Amino acid sequence: MEKQNSKYRWVVFVSVLLTYLLMASQRTAPGLITDQLMNDFNITATTIGLITGVQFFVYTSLQIPMGILADRFGPNFFLIFGAVLAGVGTVLYSIGTHESVLFLSRIFTGIGDATIWVNMMLILGQWFYKKEFVRLVGFAGMTGSLGFLLATVPFSAWIGLLGWRGAFFSLGLLVSICGVLLYVVLIKQAKKAFPQITPVVTEPVQREKTAGIVKRVFSSRQAWALFLCHFGVVGGYVGFISSWAVPYGMDLYEMSRSQASQLIMVGLVGAIIGAPFMSWVASMYESIKKPYIAVQTIVFASWFTFLLFQGYPSLIGVIVLFFLIGFGYGASALTFAAVRQSFPMKESGIVSGFANTGGFLSAVLLPIFLGAILDYVQASSLNLQNGYFYGFIIPVIFSSVGLIGIMLYKEGSVTETMST
Repeated sequence: MEKQNSKYRWVVFVSVLLTYLLMASQRTAPGLITDQLMNDFNITATTIGLITGVQFFVYTSLQIPMGILADRFGPNFFLIFGAVLAGVGTVLYSIGTHESVLFLSRIFTGIGDATIWVNMMLILGQWFYKKEFVRLVGFAGMTGSLGFLLATVPFSAWIGLLGWRGAFFSLGLLVSICGVLLYVVLIKQAKKAFPQITPVVTEPVQREKTAGIVKRVFSSRQAWALFLCHFGVVGGYVGFISSWAVPYGMDLYEMSRSQASQLIMVGLVGAIIGAPFMSWVASMYESIKKPYIAVQTIVFASWFTFLLFQGYPSLIGVIVLFFLIGFGYGASALTFAAVRQSFPMKESGIVSGFANTGGFLSAVLLPIFLGAILDYVQASSLNLQNGYFYGFIIPVIFSSVGLIGIMLYKEGSVTETMST
């Protein structure tokens, strides 16, 4: 029996998504204990920023190399290794006694985290037909958003019960156990169930050189189109809603920190709904481009609305806009459905890494640009509303890049590419 027809593929699906859920939660969980770390380690906010930011930079910088490695050597090993390393990093974080240990632990976690998305997409691509993959990639995207949600109130309660060290130790242990689970599911049991399929590593056929594949991908209009698509929707959500939403609510709407943090929850709800819903729409209409045009347009219009209201729409308007921006972020899983549709499996890893780099590059750049604008406005003695108004120009520009990307993207019908 082929992998794509077996019931065992659902065991693979659940195991991989459980790992992603826990690994996604530990990305943002350290933000819950910022004040405790500053007190316990007697460190500054700048140091905290470096410690938390290093994981993000490591993740982004490793996306393309991880795609190359996964295409060359297969995704199973790297996903298992990444889960174990991320778990070890989180455990190390929990027992650290010096800021240097915290810094090193987040590097380990960042390396491990960098393995998850690209390899997960490749593994699901191997176990599911292309039309199934279009639907399931939405659930994968939703799982990441649920992981972020897990790192809010639930993990905060867990910290209150065990203390921050106990909570992070248990989380790291769970992620490491997931690595062991993946070994059993992806290698040990899969070898028993599909003995004729497992020796994929020994290929007598002459492999194309990695440099040739990289050159072809980087010169591909289709790959750049997907890079731009992801750039347009991810940066606004991750870069603004996850970084500036709380200060924005406190500065302009006089919210408490707790009230302003609910804006992040609104975005998360949008992301949780957007991922599976738009994947279902794409599967139903047998098109990725048409629904993705709608998504990119919604995201662009949402950011542009902030400009129309001088950076200060009504509170109800802000809630709706944050929901729509989160919805667009969740729907960005369509980028990887497009990768699966457009490129052969031997190139899917590097193209997925390339596209994912676009998304997280915008997430790195947007807070920097917006922060520089706010600093300039405050230094010029202008009010904060003006600062946010000018700052919103950045996500408007970024989301327009996403619109350009989806217009450049060319697709065939999903049913035309269903062959494995």
